Amino acid sequence: QVQLVESGGGLVQAGGTLRLSCAPSGIFFSINVMGWYRQAPGKQRELVATSTSGGSTNYADSVKGRFTISRHNAKNTVYLQMNSLNSEDTAVYYCNADVLTGGGWRTYWGQGTQVTVSS
Repeated sequence: QVQLVESGGGLVQAGGTLRLSCAPSGIFFSINVMGWYRQAPGKQRELVATSTSGGSTNYADSVKGRFTISRHNAKNTVYLQMNSLNSEDTAVYYCNADVLTGGGWRTYWGQGTQVTVSS
């Protein structure tokens, strides 16, 4: 059973930075797209950024120029560097990955990590 383990959330002042990390545990053969989503109170979960195994990235307009997604493919780890944080970035952040196991390709989600930006 594959699990995505996230770390790095917390409380930060507006204008500050945080870095989130996510890595899978368990047995798997390959990972394709890895990404980050977030869900603020009373809102739907939304895409923040994604990264393919080939290096292509995609960002939500609201985070372009402030957030950077990166991967360490050898460690199967994805990071989200968040700069210039503001109160609208407050949310639970979820890691997401398309993982190939013996049962085929499947999308997995992390448990979520809280990011709170104080003004």
